[in-house]
Amino acid sequence: MNKKKILSLVAFLPLLFAANAQQNLTSPNGNLVMTFQVDAQGAPVYELSYKGHPVILPSTLGLELKKEDDTRTDFDWVDRRDLSKVDSKVNLYNGFELKEVQTSEFDETWRPVWGEEKEIRNHYNEMAVTLYQPMNERSILIRFRLFDDGLGFRYEFPQQPSLNYFVIKEEHSQFAMAGDHIAFWIPGDYDTQEYDYTISRLSEIRGLMKQAITPNSSQTPFSATGVQTALMMKTDDGLYINLHEAALIDYSCMHLNLDDKNMVFESWLTPDAKGDKGYMQSPCRSPWRTIIVSDDARDILASRITLNLNEPCKIADAETWVKPVKYIGVWWDMITGKGSWAYTDELTGVKLGMTDYSVTKPNGKHSANTANVKRYIDFAAAHGFDAVLVEGWNEGWEDWFGNSKDYVFDFQTPYPDFDVEELHRYASEKGVKIMMHHETSASARNYERHMDKAYQFMVDHGYNSVKSGYVGNIIPRGEHHYGQWMNDHYLYAVKKAAEYKIMVNAHEATRPTGICRTYPNLIGNESARGTEYESFGGNKVYHTTILPFTRLVGGPMDYTPGIFETHCNRMNPANNSQVRSTIARQLALYVTMYSPLQMAADIPENYERFMDAFQFIKDVAIDWDETKYLEAEPGEYITIARKAKGTNDWYVGCTAGEGGHDSVLKCNFLEPGKQYIATVYADAPDADWQNNPQAYTIKKGILTNKSKLKMHAANGGGYAISIKEVKDKSEVRGLKRL
Repeated sequence: MNKKKILSLVAFLPLLFAANAQQNLTSPNGNLVMTFQVDAQGAPVYELSYKGHPVILPSTLGLELKKEDDTRTDFDWVDRRDLSKVDSKVNLYNGFELKEVQTSEFDETWRPVWGEEKEIRNHYNEMAVTLYQPMNERSILIRFRLFDDGLGFRYEFPQQPSLNYFVIKEEHSQFAMAGDHIAFWIPGDYDTQEYDYTISRLSEIRGLMKQAITPNSSQTPFSATGVQTALMMKTDDGLYINLHEAALIDYSCMHLNLDDKNMVFESWLTPDAKGDKGYMQSPCRSPWRTIIVSDDARDILASRITLNLNEPCKIADAETWVKPVKYIGVWWDMITGKGSWAYTDELTGVKLGMTDYSVTKPNGKHSANTANVKRYIDFAAAHGFDAVLVEGWNEGWEDWFGNSKDYVFDFQTPYPDFDVEELHRYASEKGVKIMMHHETSASARNYERHMDKAYQFMVDHGYNSVKSGYVGNIIPRGEHHYGQWMNDHYLYAVKKAAEYKIMVNAHEATRPTGICRTYPNLIGNESARGTEYESFGGNKVYHTTILPFTRLVGGPMDYTPGIFETHCNRMNPANNSQVRSTIARQLALYVTMYSPLQMAADIPENYERFMDAFQFIKDVAIDWDETKYLEAEPGEYITIARKAKGTNDWYVGCTAGEGGHDSVLKCNFLEPGKQYIATVYADAPDADWQNNPQAYTIKKGILTNKSKLKMHAANGGGYAISIKEVKDKSEVRGLKRL
């Protein structure tokens, strides 16, 4: 690891001189310029440009605090002595003076435990601005970090008598746009991210919001122009702008609310059950607000700002037990409605420890039974998969949803037809791990009640990873999925899991913000509309061409690709949904949808029908030394090449939206002077996601770094290529150059 830190300038500015002084900060390569000043009202104001093009017009920063109790000052209800300041103390947005400016340069190269590349450079210029508010005798610090690919800023609250404990009413961080940009957005919502993306002008969001809000198990939209981060935009002059946040810790998740008359976004925090948006005690700080910008869409995908703004790994021995996982699962047959999570259909209610399942009649479709799981273990062992996920193994699924049930699962008691000990023995003999499933039914209090025993149960039975879920309305009742309380819970679960050397894949949790750098046992999240929605009516064709620009900016996604039988009625005659993808694109997603946790989501029988295509899923790596973003346009196509960890082998994937995509791939990322054998999995000429999704071709040939490949992706299609270094000349006998 190479690391250097340079303090290039420390400036102490006299208050009178600095009242309206403009401060400039430039990115290391000079393309981005940020200016900061305190305006005539004492409000902090920043703006940002890229190569002379405006990105953020002058935008104000600050917070509004909740009004303090105007009587109580301590346990004895002593009358306040500062009644005259109660109203003014809510103001943390103007009336400031510029007290101090510190600038510095930082440059390091660090190695993630797992990732898209083996080394990440963290290089930025920083400006730390200390602001003093005379009327309330308090200070805050706004820290800006300007990278070559974007800006991060956060609020810091030093410990001080006049700002000790405080409650946030709203954060007022503005992002003023320079035009009516094209946006790739989902509705702002306190409880779900599982919406299809809409592509529109900013000015069109209000008119499209109603149809964009589709039903979900828990949802709380808040505004006709509210949208979620990461928000992707494209300007008319060819800039790509991405707004998100990093290091969301002990704070409420940020949405964006648009003033569509002036094209100004403002931060909008998720409230708690009382309507408050953050309980703080100094010293403390907000998450980073991030603005990624480039005139090349590929740079947005390549940005590592979100990771770089998080703290280094806090798990000392993480590399010894946090390992990427390729898995299959007892899952898709339940998602399609062929099987069930519940053991019996006779119970209308379950009371844990009291309900006797031995006297109930099995429904005959419970998927998590010992014999069925053994079948999946056999398949995993035969094809080199690390683990088998099993959902619906534990008592309580008969009344788990929609009842606001607190004591819903104990995460330790299996159904009568699920033999924990036997499956542990059987899987161990086969060299396969079973992946635990902890659906909480959004009862976070109940999960914390059982967490230590549940994790110990996992350790005792050979489970080293868990998929957790938070479906439904949160308990404690009134809390939201993305509020401060739940964000603290999600991190608590990850930290607690680390004590037991367990990896966590959290579904329905807050969208990632790079915390996986600090706690790499957070190996995956869902936190967006994934493959399961292909069985619930389908995702839009362009969905997977947008997610890497939005959801994946914060971290990897457990997207669960690999569905080969795209007509769900082949699984369940009552389900007429169709996966909006060709088989070739399903293969490509293992490359384009980055995750160190990759599921082959279909059932074994469907893979056995297409074993030649399944070979790519078996071969493709899940950890990488290098990533090249070859082509990218949000909503249309993404093509990515990745070099497998510790090898000279590469894998390429392309996902395309409606209308498909034609590529001319230059293979100059390959090492000069070497030969490679490429296996190309492509859409057949007549392939189409709707009319001919299972039409694909496979061809094999020789590549060098001078090769060019003409490739075609169909409507909703794609292609995947495995490229393996030739180590023995006999390997290429009979093969032609592609």
